[in-house]
Amino acid sequence: MSQKSRSPLSFQSIKSLPGEFRFMGSPTSDRFEKFSDAKSRNSDVTSSSIPENGGSGDEVVEGVENSVGNVDQVNEDSPYRRNIISPEDRTSSGDEDSDSVAPPVPSISASRREHRWGDTTSYAAKKKLQSWFQLPNGRWELGKIVSTSGSESVFSLPDGKVLKVKTDRLVSANPDILDGVDDLMQLSYLNEPSVLYNLEYRYIRDMIYTKAGPVLVAINPFKKVPLYGNEYIESYKRKTIESPHVYAITDTAIREMIRDEVNQSIIISGESGAGKTETAKIAMQYLAALGGGSGIEYEILKTNPILEAFGNAKTLRNDNSSRFSRVVQCTEGERSYHIFYYLCAGAPSTLKGKLNLRSASEYKYLSQSSCHSIVGVDDAEQFRIVMEALDVVHVSKDDQESVFAMLAAVLWLGNISFNVIDNENHVEVVEDEGLFTVAELIGCGVEELKVALSTRKMRVGNDNIVQKLKLSQAIDTRDALAKSIYACLFEWLVEQINKSLAVGKRRTGRSISILDIYGFESFDRNSFEQFCINYANERLQQHFNRHLFKLEQEEYIQDGIDWAKVEFEDNQDCLRLFEKKPLGLLSLLDEESTFPNGTDLTFANKLKQHLKSNSCFRGEREKAFTVSHYAGEVTYDTSGFLEKNRDLLHMDSIQLMSSCSCHLPQKFAANMLAQSEKPVVGPLYKSGGADSQKLSVATKFKGQLFQLMQRLENTTPHFIRCIKPNNLQSAGLYEQELVLQQLRCCGVLEVVRISRSGFPTRMSHQKFARRYGFLLSESVTSQDPLSVSVAILHQFNILPEMYQVGYTKLFFRTGQIGVLEDTRNRTLHGVLRVQSCFRGHQARCYLKELRRGITTLQSFVRGEKARREYEVSVQRHRAAVIIQRKIKNRIARKNLKSTHDASIVIQSAIRGWLVRRYSGDIGLLKLTGTKANESDEVLVKASVLAELQRRVLKAEAALREKEEENDILHQRLQQYENRWSEYELKMKSMEEVWQKQMRSLQSSLSIAKKSLAIDDSERNSDASVNASEDREYSWDTGSHKGQESNGVRPMSAGLSVISRLAEEFEQRSQVFGDDAKFLVEVKSGQVDASLNPDKELRRLKQMFEAWKKDYGGRLRETKVILHKLGSEEGPVDRAKKKWWARRNSTRIN
Repeated sequence: MSQKSRSPLSFQSIKSLPGEFRFMGSPTSDRFEKFSDAKSRNSDVTSSSIPENGGSGDEVVEGVENSVGNVDQVNEDSPYRRNIISPEDRTSSGDEDSDSVAPPVPSISASRREHRWGDTTSYAAKKKLQSWFQLPNGRWELGKIVSTSGSESVFSLPDGKVLKVKTDRLVSANPDILDGVDDLMQLSYLNEPSVLYNLEYRYIRDMIYTKAGPVLVAINPFKKVPLYGNEYIESYKRKTIESPHVYAITDTAIREMIRDEVNQSIIISGESGAGKTETAKIAMQYLAALGGGSGIEYEILKTNPILEAFGNAKTLRNDNSSRFSRVVQCTEGERSYHIFYYLCAGAPSTLKGKLNLRSASEYKYLSQSSCHSIVGVDDAEQFRIVMEALDVVHVSKDDQESVFAMLAAVLWLGNISFNVIDNENHVEVVEDEGLFTVAELIGCGVEELKVALSTRKMRVGNDNIVQKLKLSQAIDTRDALAKSIYACLFEWLVEQINKSLAVGKRRTGRSISILDIYGFESFDRNSFEQFCINYANERLQQHFNRHLFKLEQEEYIQDGIDWAKVEFEDNQDCLRLFEKKPLGLLSLLDEESTFPNGTDLTFANKLKQHLKSNSCFRGEREKAFTVSHYAGEVTYDTSGFLEKNRDLLHMDSIQLMSSCSCHLPQKFAANMLAQSEKPVVGPLYKSGGADSQKLSVATKFKGQLFQLMQRLENTTPHFIRCIKPNNLQSAGLYEQELVLQQLRCCGVLEVVRISRSGFPTRMSHQKFARRYGFLLSESVTSQDPLSVSVAILHQFNILPEMYQVGYTKLFFRTGQIGVLEDTRNRTLHGVLRVQSCFRGHQARCYLKELRRGITTLQSFVRGEKARREYEVSVQRHRAAVIIQRKIKNRIARKNLKSTHDASIVIQSAIRGWLVRRYSGDIGLLKLTGTKANESDEVLVKASVLAELQRRVLKAEAALREKEEENDILHQRLQQYENRWSEYELKMKSMEEVWQKQMRSLQSSLSIAKKSLAIDDSERNSDASVNASEDREYSWDTGSHKGQESNGVRPMSAGLSVISRLAEEFEQRSQVFGDDAKFLVEVKSGQVDASLNPDKELRRLKQMFEAWKKDYGGRLRETKVILHKLGSEEGPVDRAKKKWWARRNSTRIN
């Protein structure tokens, strides 16, 4: 037996005895003290790595050819016939990857191996230690031996009673320090009461898991215990918890699958109600948690509700028991499959209407029992969970409706009834609601369904004969159709689930199989179902024995190991009773089922006749017989055996399903027809082929069971034995007799004995030398592997009794190879440290060289980059200088031109003003020039010129001030442009202001016109009176004809100027208004134009402001001139006055 199948990963550092401790007879007190110290020292040992020692699972599967015949004498009926390989082809154990091993345990002296438990009581009696005594009621009691006399002892019970008992009836008890150990291998005395007490001690403290060597014993607590959840999963994953657990077994399986690339299996066995289903769910929970977020873990967990709903049912012993066949019959107090009750209670109203669903009590298949509910289970909520799980495993909504339709069809099939026709020995189908509903649900015609249920087509020669069925035959046909639909539906669901979960297996090619199968059953009345279930459990027990007893001990014998064979309860005789041909239970059942006149009584008599000499068979009265199973004797009632064994689904029913419009019945029929065309070979028939129609139920069951066993043989097994502590399903109740019976059945004590006295760690000579040869102080590469192996053992002083050298392998007791592994790990760790330091030095040197190269390369790159950037910056600087020079020149020219133009405008204005101001004085001087002397004329001109020069200087100073103001205005221009956006928003309001200003100017002009018209009329009258005098005193004698008087001409000129200003105002207001309106339309998008409306609007505003300023200035000048004309005398009048003054003075003189 391989180490990995017997030492799960999380149990590698359990508390155990020291390796040098060994029982050679009765223990001594000093050795108990030594054990106590060793236990306290080893209790803190932990393991954080996956062990590398342990045999490969393949050697367990591949067996030894000499031993196969002992297992199954009839090779064609053995599920292991395909796995027979010669010893030299077997793979060696997988110790190559070992990092840690289990601590040592004591071995058992060969002188005491003949005793069943290997324990004695002489020392206990002598030292008056605690012992076990079995009371008449079968219960074991712990007490002390008061005295011993000959073969009798005085025994004191805990309640104070004193008994005189036979000394050989006392069984030694373990010291208190060993109470509640987590591995039965640690018990000093391995006997039934010690094992029972240890399990009970742990059970009442909610420590429901205990190791028994490679087997995990799980006792059903019948309550929730705080041992599960994400924290525990993470702890077992990181190896921070070493106590026995389902998580530890599952972790071992997944690690070995990854390490050895071998498929694994977790085989969970036990009686009905022992907790197998819950244990399987816990294992799947751990596997899902290790899924790593791939999504498959959620799908794995969601398969549980589906499989439980369609495969489990409530029994008298268990509310969630895996069932073999429970569709058409149900015992009082039990329920059919859960899914029927879930569907009836939780289906939505629309689905109920579509399927015509009723309550569970209205269906005959379900109303056979009055139990329609389970305490604490909400069927409606469970139906919701099942639907959610179907979504998770990717079953489409249409397929889900088809599944529920098939379930409803099965229920309604049970409500189909038959009427017996008078005076005729046949029936006809009653046309009621059940018949029409079934036809609608499966998609067939009502008449076709009636014919299929009431008749049977038979082929006799070349003719087809239609046989009308009797009432019993019609009922069997109806029930067979219902069972067939349900069985095919379950297989289809499993196929869909496997497709959904096949992603990981396609990627790795490896898998972990978890077997949760119906447990051993023994009721007051046991029928064909219990017969098949218990046969399957017998085969699973043989698989257990094969791996933990037979292959283990046969390997010791074949390799020449000094080994005393451990006896165990072998169930090979019971299996031979079932499978032997032609006189086995299954063969005789099939033979009797083929006889038309065969009955259950004739079958029972045939069994008694042919099997009475078999030690595992005993005939009973009437139609009963008893079989001695590994778990105890079971009496079977043959009533109904033949009918249940016959395959009652005929070709008529298959053809009916193939003609249905619903796709699921079509698939079911296609699968059954495909199986009927496939020849059956191997253990089912010795020669020839047979239809599935000719195979009995028992034969099919046997074939499926053999396929299961062959699949398990190709895996590394991990065993979990579930124990039911009581039959009342009550928490805290521990029945010793019931537990002991289950322990005896599964051979737990024998497994522990083999593990304690055996050599669980084994390794081939080649592998051992290759793995540990480098630890030798001298080079032995030229020697053979055996010599190298022996040299290694001698160098490390491994005691001879702790190992044995076989023909091909080295065999070690538990924990002995740990010293080598520790030394190997330390040496390899040191080598790795040296290598890591050297590689670090190399890496640092390489890094320094790389950094220097990178620094040099970076300097070149940065220099080239800097040079290119400098060149670009120089070019940009030169271009900027040129651009600035051009811009500055342009700005200077523009400023010069503006200054020049402004100077010209100012000069022209000043000169015009000066001319206009002094034109009168100049004219007067010319008029009197003929009479004045030469000096006066020159004086006048000199003074005028001086005045002009002074004003020119003043104008030049003003010009310079204007230039400075121009610069300031140029600076402010930028600010005005920034504020232009605000002016644009006020444009409409400003336009209104413009209009108001225009109207104000118009009103001013009209008033000015009126005033001028009045003044003009007055002045014209004055001008007509003095016209003759004005002509005489003209200043310029050469041009007096064309000049008018001083009063009339200015007034007419003023009127003409005002008229021109008015006309200009009208024209300008019209032009500005039109332009502003056009630009507003362009900006709003009403008119398309290739110009910038904002820019043009600013320019228009500037033009308007300039014109308005100029126009206002001219208007003010005009008003000033007109005012002066109205308030002052004209130059002619003044000249006249001067002339008359001179004339008068002349006259006076």
